[in-house]
Amino acid sequence: MKTEKDRITSCDCNLIHKETVEYVAGKMPSEEDLYDLAELFKVFGDTTRIKILCALVEAEMCVCDIAALLNMTQSSISHQLRILKQARLVRYRRDGKVVYYSIDDEHVKQIFDQGLIHLKER
Repeated sequence: MKTEKDRITSCDCNLIHKETVEYVAGKMPSEEDLYDLAELFKVFGDTTRIKILCALVEAEMCVCDIAALLNMTQSSISHQLRILKQARLVRYRRDGKVVYYSIDDEHVKQIFDQGLIHLKER
């Protein structure tokens, strides 16, 4: 016997709105793009990386300053920065022996800001 929840969440047919399904299917990104997007969002799944991005949204910083800010080792910060660089979320520039990191572009700030806005809507 179906419960009330089963009746609400299930459908007795295979396809009702063929035009809608075809329209949406035509708008879906490629499998490769969806995979890459999922990988990008995984990068945001680590609190340390989020803290680093939060700092870099505010200012360009070197590894030692980020480590001091987050009370972590430079090695730990470097490891996380490597992941952020591979995801093209941060970039770096060298000034003598010091390497400075910043967010890669305005899109990264927008992703970060939109996430915070979404959380504050509750």
